[in-house]
Amino acid sequence: MSFSIDRQSQDELNLMGKFRQGSVYFLFNQVKTRGGEQLLEQYFKHPLMDDVALNQRTAIFRFFQEGKYQFPFDPQQVLLMQEYTDAAAESGQLRSFANILMKKTLASLTRDHRYKALIQGLQATIVTLQKCYAFALTLQQTNGPFNARVDQVLKILGESQIAELLNTNIYSSISVKTIAAYDHLLKSRFYEQIKDVLFFISELDLNIAVSSVAAARNFTYAEALPKKLNRLHAIDLKHPCIEKAIGNDIEMQEQSNVIFLTGANMAGKSTWMKSIGIGMYLAHIGFPVAAKSMEFSVREGIYSSINVADNIALGYSHFYAEVVRVKNAADATATGKHLLLMFDELFKGTNVKDAYDGTLAVTEAFSEYVNCLFIVSTHIIEVGDALKQRKNIQFEYMPTVLEAGIPKYTYRLKDGITEDRQGMMIIRNEGILEMIGN
Repeated sequence: MSFSIDRQSQDELNLMGKFRQGSVYFLFNQVKTRGGEQLLEQYFKHPLMDDVALNQRTAIFRFFQEGKYQFPFDPQQVLLMQEYTDAAAESGQLRSFANILMKKTLASLTRDHRYKALIQGLQATIVTLQKCYAFALTLQQTNGPFNARVDQVLKILGESQIAELLNTNIYSSISVKTIAAYDHLLKSRFYEQIKDVLFFISELDLNIAVSSVAAARNFTYAEALPKKLNRLHAIDLKHPCIEKAIGNDIEMQEQSNVIFLTGANMAGKSTWMKSIGIGMYLAHIGFPVAAKSMEFSVREGIYSSINVADNIALGYSHFYAEVVRVKNAADATATGKHLLLMFDELFKGTNVKDAYDGTLAVTEAFSEYVNCLFIVSTHIIEVGDALKQRKNIQFEYMPTVLEAGIPKYTYRLKDGITEDRQGMMIIRNEGILEMIGN
């Protein structure tokens, strides 16, 4: 069973996007190799749902961060090694010798560059393997959480034939016979093992890149708990992609699994909900989170409804699109999965009376699913009064402070339900009525 998150939720949280500035993926895309990038994408697309596996992954990231390791490889040489080992191998060493001899002869007679490319690929492979062996020995001495993987690679590089290859002086003259032997060794005899070493280099690339982001931005690593505990606790949680973001605390568990969030427009409700969703998603891939501390019970999915738009192609109005989102969330919740669900400004596409009734009914219904964590925000503060008898609902709001008649926003959560009603004040401050009157 895989972690459940649909495309709309991904887009609302701005999780993916290799080239999209401001995306969470873009923030962590500091890898230097093609393999590291592929591994980064794999991690982002496949969150984990096992608390033990998650804590093991975060322990590895933390280990690399504390060690302040730098990527010891030349990315261009790693690429040459990748291309060299991916090239088709001859069926035997004798045929490899004949093929290489032919390439060398053609290189001396014509402008055939294949022999030169082969030598460059072999040289890059030897240098990269030498650096890998030296770095793996350094890691082995630390007895850290990555040592089982390090031992696997050192066993490969310790094979007698590979060890002989590592001792080769790439700048000395090497016979065609020796080149053919090494070519056969790397592309046939030890092909799978060499691919595993390349994957190890990708792991190093990712571990160093992610831990470097954590160190540079003062992120921390969340502790994963079994899903049955239904707990989310974070201190100073903030949006990771916003400079100088304001952090807030959150505490949710089975007895208080619903947050009813109120506040004026621009007070920060949507950003706070996105911060929670992003934090939870990063925690489920073992990545560092923008918080002082965080612990969470593993979820089986995240479902959000923050920026719902109409769908002209399907003939959906804004309101009907909201209804469809709620229905889909209800279907997912009814399966019994442990989910995080977030709804921002439910039913804003309809009249106030229907929005009130709908928000109240939906919040009451979702609050019954104590194995899920549910956050709902609304402008309709009267709904809060009707929900106060529910013991598992927390009431929080984003305040607005008036300074010389101008609303200012602290982005600091407070307990309770907002009394802020500054809509008309903002309209007057913008001079809209005077403009219409003219």
